[in-house]
Amino acid sequence: MALYGLTLALGLLVGMSLTAHADPLDEPLKPLPPVPTLDPKRVQLGLRLFNDPRLSVNNTLSCASCHRLDKGGADDKQFSLGFDGKPVEVNTPTVFNAGLNFHQFWDGRVDTLEEQVHVVVTSPVEMGSTWETVVKRIADDPGYAKDFKDAYPDGVTKPNIQSALADYERTLQTPNSRFDQYLLGNTDALTPREKFGYQRFKEYGCIACHQGVNIGGNMFQKFGIMGDYIADRGNPTRADEGRFNITGDENDRQVFKVPSLRNVALTAPYFHGGSAPTLERAVEVMFKYQLGREPLKNDTELIVEFLKTLTGEWEGKPL
Repeated sequence: MALYGLTLALGLLVGMSLTAHADPLDEPLKPLPPVPTLDPKRVQLGLRLFNDPRLSVNNTLSCASCHRLDKGGADDKQFSLGFDGKPVEVNTPTVFNAGLNFHQFWDGRVDTLEEQVHVVVTSPVEMGSTWETVVKRIADDPGYAKDFKDAYPDGVTKPNIQSALADYERTLQTPNSRFDQYLLGNTDALTPREKFGYQRFKEYGCIACHQGVNIGGNMFQKFGIMGDYIADRGNPTRADEGRFNITGDENDRQVFKVPSLRNVALTAPYFHGGSAPTLERAVEVMFKYQLGREPLKNDTELIVEFLKTLTGEWEGKPL
């Protein structure tokens, strides 16, 4: 009898183990991929540069000034302030998981993080500097000079500064959200209401644009398919023209990169103009202007509950 009891207990433990390690779900959305393995010397340089105000013309602004890692990698202001203390044109997008986007900036004007670094450093409304100035400042720092020489054979150069910053940003992935745990087979990671919110997210068609491992960031879309949100919001600006400012193509007017929804609960205010102060308001706008739908009772609330499960971890801790 004792042997039978021991066998039964072991069987139950094995069953529990199998349940805990269930197969990944067959869902259209997938968990974040592993953080890429990159040269740690270059990543460490990128971390230092990310926090270094010497990249700006007057030594007042670093990447971290606007991409606040304690604020979901974005900013809690409608518009961040440039080196001159004046607001920039668009709301600061999160730097977390930016390496998974197919283009950078709201208007998708560059393809790579390296190009994005160049635009920000030389932008007359962001850092306002020149590469000649930045390279000299970094090269004149003995610590930087040594560490760059260790990481790059040709030491401190514009491409190497861009490379180090971009590699650091590629490590800023936020895995292990509760939704990722759910996708990997731990179906208890979400509450019934959160699961229903995910179901409604799919059924209403939100997933048509917010797709891929980054749940966005991999396509362009017009902001206001079923109505003119910009006109209804009022006070249009040049930035509201989106990709039209880059291509000059009428079809690109008010077209923007679809943002990633990962960690979206932490990155208010929302949209390129920071015009939606809460996640609930952002979902309401999407229903009206992107889908042309009136949500059923409680569906906005349920979708918001689902979106809150997309908050991941960084450096092993919840954001």
